[in-house]
Amino acid sequence: MTRIVLGPMLRHVGLRTATVWVETDRPCEVRVLGATARTFTVHGHHYALVDVEDLQPGSDTPYEVLLDGERAWPEAGDPPGRIRTRTADGARRFAVGSCRVAPASVESHGFDLLAVYARRLMAGEEPPDELLLIGDQVYADETGPEIRRFIAARRDIEQPPYGEIADFEEYAELYRLAWGEDPLVRWLLATVPSSMIFDDHDIRDDWNTSEAWRRQMHGRPWWRKRITGGLGAYWVYQHLGNLSPAERAADPLYRQVLAADGDAGPLVDEFAERADREPAGVRWSYVHDHGRTRVVVVDSRCGRVLRDGERAMLDDAEHAWLDEQCRADVDHLIVVTSLPFLLPTAIHDIEAWNEAVAGGAWGRWAAGLGERLRQGADLEHWAAFQRSFRAVANTLLDVANGPRPPASITLVSGDVHFSYLARVRGTRTPISQVVCSPLRNPLVGRFRMVNKTACRRLGDLPVRALARLAGVRTPPLRWRLTDGPWFDNALATVRVDGRAASVRWDSADAEDRLRELGRARLT
Repeated sequence: MTRIVLGPMLRHVGLRTATVWVETDRPCEVRVLGATARTFTVHGHHYALVDVEDLQPGSDTPYEVLLDGERAWPEAGDPPGRIRTRTADGARRFAVGSCRVAPASVESHGFDLLAVYARRLMAGEEPPDELLLIGDQVYADETGPEIRRFIAARRDIEQPPYGEIADFEEYAELYRLAWGEDPLVRWLLATVPSSMIFDDHDIRDDWNTSEAWRRQMHGRPWWRKRITGGLGAYWVYQHLGNLSPAERAADPLYRQVLAADGDAGPLVDEFAERADREPAGVRWSYVHDHGRTRVVVVDSRCGRVLRDGERAMLDDAEHAWLDEQCRADVDHLIVVTSLPFLLPTAIHDIEAWNEAVAGGAWGRWAAGLGERLRQGADLEHWAAFQRSFRAVANTLLDVANGPRPPASITLVSGDVHFSYLARVRGTRTPISQVVCSPLRNPLVGRFRMVNKTACRRLGDLPVRALARLAGVRTPPLRWRLTDGPWFDNALATVRVDGRAASVRWDSADAEDRLRELGRARLT
């Protein structure tokens, strides 16, 4: 009997449509609520995305998955998944998290917020409209014992890249372990629509930090298979489900893969290598509209411009696209970027100073030191891409102070392994930065101490002066941390209702209990 390897995962859900993603152990036909799809094959793995259509807006429908006509999920006695379609209006809730190590023990990494959240939903808590997983869904460079055993069974783990992920096959097992081993997490992902975007650990720590970093990595003989496997696996496991059925049907690679005679692995490899080499030709960013709320998810990793001395978080076409998406007539604008746009101000100024020094503001010797500091201290957020930071900041200010501004503009991010709220001052519409990180990978020891110290405002003036000495201009907007920082494993919930918006952060001190860290209004 054909069986499910991973999934089902409920991905894009609209007013009348829903997409269910599944990986199976052999080619087959997958059926969900009368809709069918044949699997496609990539490097010996078999996948299908089933688009269920003609659902009613606001409906709540249980579903099961059939493979070649036989029920494969849920197993006997387990609860079915449910598809809850969007409504044209009404309140919306977005659950947000990033940076999750799994499998892992409670002793080493604390409670898994996805598993705790699943228990709460099973107990009757209202589910969110969308689960936003905004970076480091898997850790390809910091692997645990389970995946290391898999790696050691197929290659010499004493040779580069050692215990790190090497290719698509190892990525496939990494995703299976992250999303398929815990039945609670598996049920959650089958029941709550999810949208995703990568961050560095989905590929490797400091991914695309700088042009120098890219030269170093591309000089390593194992890197080509790693980046090709990582981006190819991301396309299959994460990106395809972010798209609506119409957007996916228009994707040239998806059409080629469905039409392929046999294994489409070479097609996906070619695409992934091109996406790394020529990032301007691929858009990983996307937008979802929930009634009068727009969610714009921005790629702040793969699409960076890092060549011939040029340095930008977004290329010109990507920034023009983002600018256009932000100017929609909506009540609430939510911009998701894995890296915080607004850092604690001392960290922002340090990163801006470092970019200037590494770019030669203080001479060649200091530039080399600045590059080593940049890579060693992970100084590569939006603040370290000042041209892009200023361009996006000006877009947000234009929208916030425009003739028909939304009621709220909320930037949603993760990455930094602590959570906080920052607010921009002096705008017609409130602009807020919501950060929630990690789901399960807490900072410990000196890393926590350093970041906790950086969040205090005592050192702002000296660091700001240092940045100005390196030629960094004053930012076009002003902000400060108003809530946090919290260093617990956490899940945030952003809620919009009419013209009101709010956020709440929760942690867990038991496997079935959420504990509120903080809450705040965003309007």
